[in-house]
Amino acid sequence: MGDNGKLKKNLGVTTATATVVGCVIGSGVFFKPQAIYTATGGAPGLGMIAWIITGLASIAAALTFAEVAIMIPKTGGIVAYLEEIYNPLIGFLAGWVQVLLFYPAMISALAVVCAQQAALFIGEGVRVPFSIGVIILVIFLNTMGSKVGGNVQVIFTICKLIPLILLMVFGFIRGSGENPIFHPMVGEGLNAAIVLGQLMVAILFAFEGWTNVGAIAGEMKNPGRDLPIAIVGGVSVIMAVYFIINLAYLWVLPASELATLSTPASAVALKIFGDVGGKIVSVGIMISVFGACNGFVLSGSRVAYSLAADDNFPFSKTLAKLNKAQVPANSIILVGGIGAVYAVSGQFNLLTDLAVFSSWMFYTLTFIGVMKLRKDKPDVIRTYKVPLYPLVPLIAILSGVFVIVNQLFLSGWNSTLLSLGSIIVMLVGLPVYYMIKKKR
Repeated sequence: MGDNGKLKKNLGVTTATATVVGCVIGSGVFFKPQAIYTATGGAPGLGMIAWIITGLASIAAALTFAEVAIMIPKTGGIVAYLEEIYNPLIGFLAGWVQVLLFYPAMISALAVVCAQQAALFIGEGVRVPFSIGVIILVIFLNTMGSKVGGNVQVIFTICKLIPLILLMVFGFIRGSGENPIFHPMVGEGLNAAIVLGQLMVAILFAFEGWTNVGAIAGEMKNPGRDLPIAIVGGVSVIMAVYFIINLAYLWVLPASELATLSTPASAVALKIFGDVGGKIVSVGIMISVFGACNGFVLSGSRVAYSLAADDNFPFSKTLAKLNKAQVPANSIILVGGIGAVYAVSGQFNLLTDLAVFSSWMFYTLTFIGVMKLRKDKPDVIRTYKVPLYPLVPLIAILSGVFVIVNQLFLSGWNSTLLSLGSIIVMLVGLPVYYMIKKKR
């Protein structure tokens, strides 16, 4: 924070890109192949194609998101965007859901996965305490300053790529390459269109997190130049890594076998390197997940801080305070603390499903906001414009609508109940908003 009481602008394109890559490449790349090939009935074809389709949809979303993020380069991300595009109530509800559901759910889910991997070395009985301990450590590191949190993000992003690169390189060198890659598309008796919908919802979780860089735009040195590079470049790198690593998996083990494995990366490493390989990848997964957890605490706390700084959240005076390291320590503790409570459940899939639905409601409103801003503010100078307008925003919007409809109506009762629970939490924010407004 400078002399004028504002957050320091000391984050560059490297940290911003690392936040995108670091938040996204977490657990999905290691765990989702099982769900994917289970959905395809053990067939590889549609599973591989779905990574490309979902990656392209994510790039369309990132390209669309970037225009809004650059026009409104404020700390708080989607909260600030929706408040300016629509009205303060919509912005508040987005922040309310992010602070109470999305960020804590992602933080806790990642901590739970980290604990699951640690259980291989320290036993099953410490999963919950270990996951809570991971969150406490991340909270501590982030309260030491934005540079510390940013540097942790860069270091762990680099470290997490090492086991991925090893799997990709040695998977092709030592794998037989005899397993089918693109055929058959789906198992016998399955409807390809229905399966593709299931795959996209599963894979979108693996791409979750690319918007987090928008939440730290207010601390970036040159957001107009760096945000497009960080968002689009980061998602493109992620898409390439996901496709290649899944190709390497199939180079070593068939899709029918991957469908039966909860940790396919460890199984592939065991096949390539022997017993030591499985442990190496388990450590790599822990590093990857820890980096992702750090990214969500770093970004999520800025959402809480942004709301509190505008006196637009319960206990705003407390949450808006900056500590001696000039970071919103109380907001960091709030978001991380709620995540620690969620981590007690130990339910990775439940937590991730909750996070995905709650986030995509507001992602879709942000995509629509690009078109609204073009109409409402046509004369504003735009240093970046989404290419192929309006096609790219329409692809992003349709992707968002698909996720919401699929989660509510097509993915089973558990998914429907989780989605309805998320909506209820959002609606609870309505009276809270008006109470805060009346108090002010």
